[in-house]
Amino acid sequence: MALAATTTLFASLAARADFAASEPTVLITGANRGIGLEFVKQIAARDWNVIATVRRPAEAAELQAIAAANPRVAVEALDITDHAAVDALAARYARQPIDILLLNAGLTPTYPSAMKPLAGVDFDIARQSFEVNAIGPLKMARSFMPAVLASQKKQIVVLSSKGGSFAESPKLAMMYEYRASKAALDMYMYVLSFETAKKGVTLTLISPGQVNTLQDPKMREMMRRMAIEPVESVGKMLRVIDSLTPADNGKFLNYEDRREIAW
Repeated sequence: MALAATTTLFASLAARADFAASEPTVLITGANRGIGLEFVKQIAARDWNVIATVRRPAEAAELQAIAAANPRVAVEALDITDHAAVDALAARYARQPIDILLLNAGLTPTYPSAMKPLAGVDFDIARQSFEVNAIGPLKMARSFMPAVLASQKKQIVVLSSKGGSFAESPKLAMMYEYRASKAALDMYMYVLSFETAKKGVTLTLISPGQVNTLQDPKMREMMRRMAIEPVESVGKMLRVIDSLTPADNGKFLNYEDRREIAW
């Protein structure tokens, strides 16, 4: 085994050894910035166990600082489109119950390219969007289902978007790649919810609202007038997650008021 891989494995084992058996464990994908990073902050503040996955841990400085200060936060390298890596991580945590599988990782639209009509559709991004936004979460759900079943809460929470809703998405020719991939995610999870109902697992999709996750300072400042910050979105989503019951299995809920969003 390569030295880097050995170091990563030992660090992971050490973090897991400090997990509190009496506290829930949450696995969060896409935890390097924005909504995912804010979930790590707010869930870790509860003294819960957190498994935070990112594609490039070495570049996730803020997340690494949180983990260094909190032994209940483990950082794991994971690209959810790499199915072998997903299976390997699931095997590594096979004995760790996952109370909440929080599927946040996603490929979001970039502006202004997302506003292009049919002539501007990028088919490479379209394919990548399906891999990341739809197929990746489905693979995560399959690989980590045994760990969810072994937990107390037995919840799978998936971040979707009103952009994927036929009923509530913008009535405009825009974001072809993103909106189609989110509609596919919704259908995958809708279908899966008929299985989770029989397993005693609560699978719920949540729309986080329009959240200001842009990295460019000028674009972020512009978006402040039109979007909420991650801290507000995540705080309200956690209240929704805390309130989930088996009756919410298969529902698509709004982050702010628990309103059920039409597919």
